Amino acid sequence: MLDHNALVVVADGKHALLYRNVAKQGLELAEVDHLTPQNLADEGEGHAPQERSPKDEDEATFAKQLAERLNRIVLRHKAEQVAIVADPTTLGTMRKHYHKELESIIAKELAKDLTKSSPADVAKALS
Repeated sequence: MLDHNALVVVADGKHALLYRNVAKQGLELAEVDHLTPQNLADEGEGHAPQERSPKDEDEATFAKQLAERLNRIVLRHKAEQVAIVADPTTLGTMRKHYHKELESIIAKELAKDLTKSSPADVAKALS
């Protein structure tokens, strides 16, 4: 079970939803941020290799930028526990860019696209 205030990330190659577990016991998710490629590009993050189709490149770049954002959140001590739910391709790309501090606090990873799911459905999938 995830701790109170755990950060839950639900992502695909186009956007990510960040939630916090607001339940003292159990799992109840409240959205805290909605990230898009534009949000992350504005921060000046790096880009993916060019040997891909433009769509694949955009999705890989977004996944890398999202992982870098999560690394910064963890390194700034703004999350003590993280759960990541992402489609398999996005999750695979993100894993390549995890900082060791982020890796150490990941409580759960789920290779599934739940970006169009309700917070309750995401909580159920993580239970």
